[in-house]
Amino acid sequence: MSEGASETVATAELERARQLAADADRVLVKIGTNSLTDDDSNLDNTKLDKLVDDVEDLLGRGKEVILVSSAAIVSGIGRVGLDHNDRTVEEAQALSTVGQSHLMHRYNASFARHDRTVAQLLLTEHDLENPERFTNFHNAIETLLDWGIVPIINENDAVATQEIEIGDNDMLSASIAIGVGVDLLVMLTDVDGVYTGNPKHDAAAERIEAVGRNYAAVEDVISRSADAEFGGIRTKVEGARDASEHGIPAVIAGSAEPDVLDRIATAKPVGTLFVPVNGATDD
Repeated sequence: MSEGASETVATAELERARQLAADADRVLVKIGTNSLTDDDSNLDNTKLDKLVDDVEDLLGRGKEVILVSSAAIVSGIGRVGLDHNDRTVEEAQALSTVGQSHLMHRYNASFARHDRTVAQLLLTEHDLENPERFTNFHNAIETLLDWGIVPIINENDAVATQEIEIGDNDMLSASIAIGVGVDLLVMLTDVDGVYTGNPKHDAAAERIEAVGRNYAAVEDVISRSADAEFGGIRTKVEGARDASEHGIPAVIAGSAEPDVLDRIATAKPVGTLFVPVNGATDD
């Protein structure tokens, strides 16, 4: 374990960042595939309803919420009945179209329990890099939020073959957070934070409470301990760091944590907090 990675952020700095996160008016919440599906590649209604209830906690506080949701491809696998580990890129693209419609059906039904309306947006990084396309996207987001509608964003996997091959929505979430000016980025996953090792295989791994100028040491630990999984903790850490370098606090936390978003909104310790650092790191 790297000693630098386990170092704690100064208490006063940590408390300021935690309060900054709690005071956020506009929040982007990203949810990972494993946090929405079961072992048989089906959408898990209990998990999805919990997420929606957690988002409602923020909405009930008067905050604006943008949701970035994975799980289209895997939920498509469950609907079509293919082997989870045996698919081509072309099949993954087709599966995403099956799973995405089912995913939005479930989101519509779940948010309807709270009388909330949702909207679907499918993007690629190219849409964010093209100024005209990004302006159109940004205008749509602002209008939806003005109307009190929850935008639900996913990668357009039907056309984004590179994203299918190398990752999921983690970096896209950071790009959106920076581009539309959110006040907080929350990445919900099936692990309750960033650890000094892989907690699924290393009983001695310790959760890192906060990441600031010790990022280089944390990055080194992650590169040596993270599994080469789809998405994975590495891209979550990179995305959270990107946000923090633009002055946006970010939290990586467990989706199964009770009242996880409400706890963040009340400045309670949750997951791993990335403190805004304006690009500074310790050597």
